[in-house]
Amino acid sequence: MKITLIHGQNHKGSTYHIARMTAEKISDNIDEFFLPRDLSDGCSGCAACLYKGREHCPHSEKVGIIFDSMLSSDVIVIGSPNYVMGMTSHLKGFFEHIFTAWIGHRPEEGLLSKIAVVVSTGAILGTKGVTKSMAKQMFYLGIPKVYKLPFEVMAASWEGVDDKKKEQIAIKIDKTACKIKAKKGNTSPGIKYKFIFLMLRSFHKKNDLALFAVDKKYWTDKKWLGNERPWKHTK
Repeated sequence: MKITLIHGQNHKGSTYHIARMTAEKISDNIDEFFLPRDLSDGCSGCAACLYKGREHCPHSEKVGIIFDSMLSSDVIVIGSPNYVMGMTSHLKGFFEHIFTAWIGHRPEEGLLSKIAVVVSTGAILGTKGVTKSMAKQMFYLGIPKVYKLPFEVMAASWEGVDDKKKEQIAIKIDKTACKIKAKKGNTSPGIKYKFIFLMLRSFHKKNDLALFAVDKKYWTDKKWLGNERPWKHTK
């Protein structure tokens, strides 16, 4: 199995260690990225990706390396520490760069059979909200199965986490890795995703807005305005 591992921070704290441990439990074939090291640019709001295509984004080269790795992986592991009750700004910036792969725009069929794990740590609270936010990004990208691993570690560094907490974390990681290995090749979009897709199909059938012209062409070329569906050949 191939893993894409994305860290929403450069430093190697608790979130880094847990995300890395999770990836290694699943496979040793890992593409690893750090934000902002591998993508320091925020979305400029130019809308070139929307009007022309993601390849026209001024940061498309760096974004494309990470996104292409996601498309070629079986499992995507993403970690972000809790920064003011949210994911890091650089991770959110990456998601902003790839929003045109959301279900309403130009969804990538290759994502519809993947599994994701989202990891967050914090001292006391907020990590569930961070993993929920990251999982929402995964849903709209079409990834059908997402495991959330939020941990309140009561420490400012991985070295400061007590042994009992580390043992609990290791057990949770082991269980998650086992579930992922058992599910490989057996995931597909659920009812909610399909329902939203069909609503957007109706929209794009009537859509004549210049804002969504590239999206409509994409759907037309894919024959999704007819009987084809992006998950039809997904196993």
